[in-house]
Amino acid sequence: MTETISDESTSHPHEPHTGLGGRLNWLRAGVLGANDGIVSVAGIVVGVAGATTDSTTIATAGIAGLVAGALSMAGGEYVSVSTQRDTERAQLRLEKRELKEMPEAEERELAEIYESKGLSPELAAEVARELTEKDALQAHAEAELGIDPDNLTSPWQAAWASLVAFTVGALLPLLSILWTSTSARVWACAAAVVVGLALTGFVSAKLGAARIGRAIARNVGVGALTMLVTYYVGVLFGTTVA
Repeated sequence: MTETISDESTSHPHEPHTGLGGRLNWLRAGVLGANDGIVSVAGIVVGVAGATTDSTTIATAGIAGLVAGALSMAGGEYVSVSTQRDTERAQLRLEKRELKEMPEAEERELAEIYESKGLSPELAAEVARELTEKDALQAHAEAELGIDPDNLTSPWQAAWASLVAFTVGALLPLLSILWTSTSARVWACAAAVVVGLALTGFVSAKLGAARIGRAIARNVGVGALTMLVTYYVGVLFGTTVA
């Protein structure tokens, strides 16, 4: 008796298909950007708080760090991804020219790629022929270059994602140290930072299928060490100036 198998039973929801993989990469980048914002601005405001109790000074330093860090992250991502996109476009132009000038050689090359992955020579040649007939550039770009011509990286998306993520992360230590009394502000900031870093560590571990405990401990440890060092640098500087 033939059984009908639904699409839901044959799907693999946990496998990172193309669209999902791209979204996970953006989410992972956002988590890392938020993590950088937390650690960077926490180090600044805690360090300044070690040197002075003046809220205006702490706020000024924290806001300056937030703006500088967010713009630096956004600019760095824009330049990096723009360079990557330019490289991808150059590779695609070269591939397009080769497909026009030597189509037979390119089809043999595609067949060899699939043959090296385990297909028989006959099946590899058939796959290469059918893919070439459907969309030669798409087939060669994905197999040879690992590039999807219809989904090139976007420098503006990367820049905005980094800017927003860094800003959101940076607001956590900045607001926590400004909205607390002078006597408890450093401890309040430290507690908020630990919670924030534990959260980003948890999310990054889940996205990467890594050990959650290790990721959280690493995140929190780096943040705690940053705040400890910058706080005592601020204390030393404040004492020296006084």
